[in-house]
Amino acid sequence: MTSETIEIYHPRGVSNLGEWDIEGLKLKVYGLVADNKKVDGPLATLAQSIVRQEVLPRVVDEGGDNGMGFVIIHPGELGVSILVHWWIQGSVLCQHIYRKLYFATVPMDTVKRPVIACVWELALINAEQEAWRKTMMKGEPSPSGYMGARPDFEAA
Repeated sequence: MTSETIEIYHPRGVSNLGEWDIEGLKLKVYGLVADNKKVDGPLATLAQSIVRQEVLPRVVDEGGDNGMGFVIIHPGELGVSILVHWWIQGSVLCQHIYRKLYFATVPMDTVKRPVIACVWELALINAEQEAWRKTMMKGEPSPSGYMGARPDFEAA
């Protein structure tokens, strides 16, 4: 490995894009953007389509879902990542990833390529883990508390 393969860290903008309720799956939605990138209408529409066509069948197949999760829409330097997460069995986080390089005609195969998330996405995933633990993993779980909990940082 050379130093050229390591990117210099710069915070990326994080935005709250609201909540989606797609066939009973309630999702908090985040935008995470590299410099000079944005989450526009077509990208949000693509993310909703991925949830409907690719994620919902996986939620049903996996079973035991808690009906809540979050989405990260991330136009990065090299391409777009859309990460959809949902909670099952009270404490397990499932993930479906869509990744497409800007110059590519088709998305990457995320089954054969074992990508979890980039450092910026991991910051949001960690914040969601903490929110889940603090609001749901206690004597009286609070779904509204979880859905209302958002990271207290503006950049990842």
